[in-house]
Amino acid sequence: MRELFQIADDPCRGLKPLVKLFKKGIIPIVQIVIPIILIVLGTIDLGKAVIASDEKKVKEAQGMLIKRAIYAAAIFFITTLVTVLMGIVAIGAEDDADTSGWSKCWKIVK
Repeated sequence: MRELFQIADDPCRGLKPLVKLFKKGIIPIVQIVIPIILIVLGTIDLGKAVIASDEKKVKEAQGMLIKRAIYAAAIFFITTLVTVLMGIVAIGAEDDADTSGWSKCWKIVK
């Protein structure tokens, strides 16, 4: 009987698999895999330019590698930015709005 009341107190209300997929699947891919791919591709392009021994191509490849490294760093910190913005939105919500449910759900899902 107590289990019925615990289900009613669940802040996720059936969204636990979706939140778990987001936290364990999408965020690590965006935060780690995509920046690694960007840096590896930039390194490959630079290696090709160096092997070709063309000074103009090496300069272009260096510029592209720097841009890709900047993009990789920006993508890496995207999750932090989203978390901060969601915290600001939760603080700025109306008093009668229940914004604690999604934050509790986010915290309890492991």
